[in-house]
Amino acid sequence: MRLLKTIFLLTVLAAAAMGFYVYLPYGPAQETFVDIAAGTGTEDMAAQLEHAGIIRSRYAFDALRVAHGGALKAGEYRFDHAAPVTEIYARIRKGDVYTRTLVIPEGFNIFDVAQAVEAAGLGSRAEFLDAERKHTELIAQWSTHADSLEGYLFPDTYRFSRHSTPERMLTTMVNRFEQMSTKLGMTGSDIARVVTLASLVEKEVHVDTERPVVAGVFENRLAAGMPLQTDPAVAYASLLRGTWTGVIHQSELRSDSAYNTYVHAGLPPGPICNPGVAALKAAMQPAKTDYLYFVADAAGATRFAKDLKEHEAQVAEFRAASR
Repeated sequence: MRLLKTIFLLTVLAAAAMGFYVYLPYGPAQETFVDIAAGTGTEDMAAQLEHAGIIRSRYAFDALRVAHGGALKAGEYRFDHAAPVTEIYARIRKGDVYTRTLVIPEGFNIFDVAQAVEAAGLGSRAEFLDAERKHTELIAQWSTHADSLEGYLFPDTYRFSRHSTPERMLTTMVNRFEQMSTKLGMTGSDIARVVTLASLVEKEVHVDTERPVVAGVFENRLAAGMPLQTDPAVAYASLLRGTWTGVIHQSELRSDSAYNTYVHAGLPPGPICNPGVAALKAAMQPAKTDYLYFVADAAGATRFAKDLKEHEAQVAEFRAASR
């Protein structure tokens, strides 16, 4: 009888101790990262967390695995406050891994995207820019002779772990483009042309209702054999050469770059930025008008003209208002 009582008391004490380990908050007072490699077993995972000071007892973590089951997910986790081991276990079971946010606005080019990656702490600008130029196989189904992934890194808000490779991030962005292009009904060999035209529209105008009209102007000029004479393409040529100063000079308007739409008729050889949905829609369905010219007015709106005389009058009016 006395032996049974002793066993009972020991069991109660053990349960109380386990409750102490399981429910009492424990952990770091400052930000701590734990990177759990793929394939790590529960025991090794528990030992890693205990060694990092995230949990008090690896055995309590193991006990939760036995009691609750569920697959535990690898990845990098961030801990910044004391918490019961039940909370830690739940986070790892859920896969609440630490990620960084990367925002790619409409109109960002490959240089802007690479800079955004570096600013988000996801890698170096130079390394990412090299990857953007290297992994053109990701868009081979749409553009077989591309020099980079320009145009196909879809503008969106992304979340990546700090260990994400440039190739993985680029693949995610291109996959997002594919999803949206399918949703918009973009198919066939015309996709490359649509994306290039959309990139010009994206950089030329920022009011959604004006985008189809601008796209229509470009189509009218192409049909008439007129050079597009779009400044953003000239600026992009300078970016590619590494000579862009923020201002277009006369020498750049005379350069022999294939992106110089003052010298060469037709569309440039590829996109000059990564267009968003509104610009893509405009390029797919340009407005039907007689306009051949456009210019921004002093208020930032776009004014359209059917002939050069009307256009020059609008330009003169804009310059006078600017002065």
